Amino acid sequence: MRVGPRHPRLGAAGFKLALALFEPFYRRRAIHRADSVVARATIAAIRAKIERGETAYLAGVSAAGMHNSGVALVSVTREDGPTLLLNNEEERFSGTKHTTEYPRQSITAMLEALAERGLTHADIDGWFASWDSAAFCATLVRSVLEELPGTWPMLKNEPTPVFSLRDLDRGMRAARRIGEQLGRSPVPLIATPHHDNHAWFSYAASPFAKDGGRVLVAVLDGVGDTGSISFYLCEGARMQRLFCNDSVADSLGIFYSVISSTQGGWTWLSSEGRYMGATAYGNNDRATNAYYKALKPILVLGDNGAVHVDRDLANWQCDILHHPYKPGLIRILGEPIDYKQMWNPDAVLRVEDIQHKENTQERLDKAAATQMVYEDALMHVLAHFIKTTQCDRLVFSGGLGLNALANMRLLEHFDADWFRREMGRPGQLHLWLPPVPNDTGVTIGAAYMGAYLAGYGIGAPAEHAFYCGLPPKDAAIREAFAACPDVDCIELKPCDSDEARAAYADFMAYMTAQDAIFALYQGAAETGPRALGHRSILANPCNPNTRANLNAQVKYREAIRPLAPMMTLEAAKQFFQLSDGASDAACNAYNYMVLTAHATPEARARIPSVVHADGTGRIEIVRENTDPLTYAYLKALGRRIGVEVAVNTSFNVAGPIAQTPQQALDTLRRSKGLDAVLMFAAEGPVYAALHGGSDGSGGARFRQWLADWQRETGQTLQI
Repeated sequence: MRVGPRHPRLGAAGFKLALALFEPFYRRRAIHRADSVVARATIAAIRAKIERGETAYLAGVSAAGMHNSGVALVSVTREDGPTLLLNNEEERFSGTKHTTEYPRQSITAMLEALAERGLTHADIDGWFASWDSAAFCATLVRSVLEELPGTWPMLKNEPTPVFSLRDLDRGMRAARRIGEQLGRSPVPLIATPHHDNHAWFSYAASPFAKDGGRVLVAVLDGVGDTGSISFYLCEGARMQRLFCNDSVADSLGIFYSVISSTQGGWTWLSSEGRYMGATAYGNNDRATNAYYKALKPILVLGDNGAVHVDRDLANWQCDILHHPYKPGLIRILGEPIDYKQMWNPDAVLRVEDIQHKENTQERLDKAAATQMVYEDALMHVLAHFIKTTQCDRLVFSGGLGLNALANMRLLEHFDADWFRREMGRPGQLHLWLPPVPNDTGVTIGAAYMGAYLAGYGIGAPAEHAFYCGLPPKDAAIREAFAACPDVDCIELKPCDSDEARAAYADFMAYMTAQDAIFALYQGAAETGPRALGHRSILANPCNPNTRANLNAQVKYREAIRPLAPMMTLEAAKQFFQLSDGASDAACNAYNYMVLTAHATPEARARIPSVVHADGTGRIEIVRENTDPLTYAYLKALGRRIGVEVAVNTSFNVAGPIAQTPQQALDTLRRSKGLDAVLMFAAEGPVYAALHGGSDGSGGARFRQWLADWQRETGQTLQI
């Protein structure tokens, strides 16, 4: 066993020297660290403007060449603090998932949103970058020096699954490129620490921020500017960093990504969620899963909550692409799937093969073992900081916050018995996660960090995630139809009143009762990886065949993938065992599909398509005040099928969630099993997009349902 770097002193000295060189290097490119003279002057000007009673506008941008580039915009006032206006993800506009490209289209969309408010780019008072690029580059130098000579492969400039040196080179020109796009000189960027951004936004948007009590914030991801595990203590309007592990190699995020990709056969950033889903089909018993016992030593759990990777087993700190395993790990898991072979159908886990391929069950057991090893380490590090801070409220952010299964087990672990045993007092951990714990949210975090540095960092608690882009305009929808003659269009009556909304909700519920599978395209898109009702594919949860049909004929994805339930709060309490630890603000933590919950026996019987193989569901609770159409649809489902629950999965096929009207129609074209797309324009008009056919047969089922519903209700939707 070997923990820690081979050359720690060399790495530390290299980091210090590199930071001293990279700081002026980036400063000359108008990228300034948060404690710089330029940053202090910018923040002072923002503070003065807010204190005069004016509104400041702050942009958070990810353009450093890292994955999930984009831009966020917040307004800040003396009375309300920061208010999120938008969070535009470049992947939604470009169609390239997890893109590292400069966020040109995201910024263009932001300028359009500013124009609707009568503003221009000149009204933005500060631009805040989501990475401290100088610190990150120094961390790369440290990581290479720590493991010499084994790290020579890292210097070959091969693109990793998350970034490449070429991407970082483009990021060095971010200030200039933003300026060129805006028609001005380089925009001064304030480079704020990556984990600080995750932490502050997640805390400030939580239900805990305004009551003044102490809150522990955990940020765990693949890598930040200087480390991969950070903890903070927040109280009122202040945040204190307690700890950062200052290590890329000892990353729980990289551990999970490497194992899930090299054993599951998917590439990074796509592998993690799929592998988590696969665990439900494996052996989740620590006592009998042989792979768990063998793999557990790879994460060494030390004093004071320390977590280290055993570098006698792992080799990703030296050669993450080609030789991520050392011989000891190969003996445990077998040879890793080669990076170039990922997405090979023969390599991807398929639950259908359990009875056909001898090794499939073994591979599913490896997935379960990986999940359990990760959970052990998570509980270990959290337990230390919960004890030392005496906090019973936790905000969890960073990419690992998307592991909804571990989040549920975290609540189960830190229960009343644990508090009595370990803390010597009554208690129960209360948990909240933002809708964007991963790097799609760090642009928001950068803008919120600007507000925090100006002294106005606390705003209203988060209630929804509908912040990506503007609602689709009628003209844009019509243009998309004109460009797609192979897609049929039915123009429907406008949804411009409560009565019209109720009619559409009932019609959608009627279609669901007929086992339709259709997409709902309305309003601004969700930010984050989950569709939550504005870019969703909806279906009948009561039909036990829905999951298989949707995975095979609509989404064309692995059969191991579960479907999520969308429901009202009342239905969630009826069909799932909601944790008391996630009950704050009327169970707000269950709004965003970042938590799973155990299904009740009634759920298994009545809504089988949204109960995963392990008896859980990654639930979303819909609220009337934030999404009135979807809420009305769920209430109508209660009348039509007896449950206020729908199957909800993202409106995409092997790519980002559909953002634009053109992307919506393209997704329909690719998804042959999708019956229709209901498209709601911002001005009120509504359209049904259907598969085309010279005789109109492509949308025959939809046309029949519409006619039957109109006949049954005596109402008319078709113009």
